[in-house]
Amino acid sequence: MRAVFPACLCCAFASLNLAAGTASAEGRYPWWGEHWRGWHFYEVPSIEEPEPPATPAPASPAIIPQAPELTEFEHLKKTLEDTRNIAIMRPTEENVRRYMELEAQVVARASTFADVARRVAWATPELDPSLQGRPVNAKALEVFTRRERDGRAEQIATLGKDHVLFFFYRSDCPYCHAFAPTIKDFGGRYGIQVVAVSLDGGPMPGFINARPDNGIATALKVEQVPAVYLAQPFTRKIVPIGFGVLSESQLLERISIVSSPEGERMLPGIVQHLALP
Repeated sequence: MRAVFPACLCCAFASLNLAAGTASAEGRYPWWGEHWRGWHFYEVPSIEEPEPPATPAPASPAIIPQAPELTEFEHLKKTLEDTRNIAIMRPTEENVRRYMELEAQVVARASTFADVARRVAWATPELDPSLQGRPVNAKALEVFTRRERDGRAEQIATLGKDHVLFFFYRSDCPYCHAFAPTIKDFGGRYGIQVVAVSLDGGPMPGFINARPDNGIATALKVEQVPAVYLAQPFTRKIVPIGFGVLSESQLLERISIVSSPEGERMLPGIVQHLALP
């Protein structure tokens, strides 16, 4: 005869087995008993990220001790400024006297520095400002000016081989008539051709071959006369020298500076390229 267990007992064993399985599963998977997640959930395992390596703290910069002279200078400067401000705000005899006495000390220090600097310059030619650039002594200045003039004359004579000067004028302009002899003599003395261009078609004494304006004055936007331009027909490069009445020395200086490579680099925008007549 087969033993028959009551249904409640079978259910009890099944419940025990399920409970045992559940307990075992919960031990391995903590989320097994969390029925609220539903059957379709997927638990993404957490990944422990490695801790970043510790960055060493930046080394503090070495502190360079300040020279005691600088500390003294800053203190003197601050004291002088404060004393002056006090004297301005409260100009009593005592405050003003105190400021003037302190100022006299500063002036004395500066005078001593200037004396030492002059003696150092006298003994060191490369540090002597009187030997750099244009001299201040009258006799030396005379020699410097003569040498500078001779050098510029040679430079313009070299330019005269492939450059010309355009002289723009109007026949009714008194300044043009006053300037015409100067630029004519300049061209003859330094060996550079002067091309006179009449904006109104009228003549100019001394320039029997003056040309009427063929549009070049308009292209250059010449409105002020007299006007002088340095041109190189071969390269069609033209650059203004000046406007108004100029002296011979001014023409020498300006042409020399404008035609130098340094002059072109300083102001490249003033150089134009036109179809020259």
